Amino acid sequence: MDQDLKAKIDQACRTAEEFTKLYYEYLDKRRYLISRMYMDTASLMWNGNGVAGKDNIQKFWTDLPSSEHTISTLDAQPITGPEVANQLTFLVKVGGQVKYEEKNLKSFNQTFLITAMGDKWKIVSDCFRTQELLGNNTN
Repeated sequence: MDQDLKAKIDQACRTAEEFTKLYYEYLDKRRYLISRMYMDTASLMWNGNGVAGKDNIQKFWTDLPSSEHTISTLDAQPITGPEVANQLTFLVKVGGQVKYEEKNLKSFNQTFLITAMGDKWKIVSDCFRTQELLGNNTN
């Protein structure tokens, strides 16, 4: 494997661990700060509901019931190609369980596209989806 690509993959994995730790800490305990993690023009797709712009995303997250996320899977890949040129960009995939207030635990997966802006990582796009077992119609 090309050493440069291997270094980018290693960096993507390290970044994903740091990024997700901070992200879910903000989401579960300091939600009022979550907009700091998004670009101004970011988009969020949450269980089929689209939200555009970090201020609208902040309001969306703030309006949801409090949550507790447990991460069980994490993967990250560098995005390379002419469309991202010199911008360091990673695809981060997260899986786990989430509990909202008095509701039952639900499995979820979340996919982020994050990019380096100065010394901070910012979310370009965020796609969150709760998972239901096939044949399971209970909430």
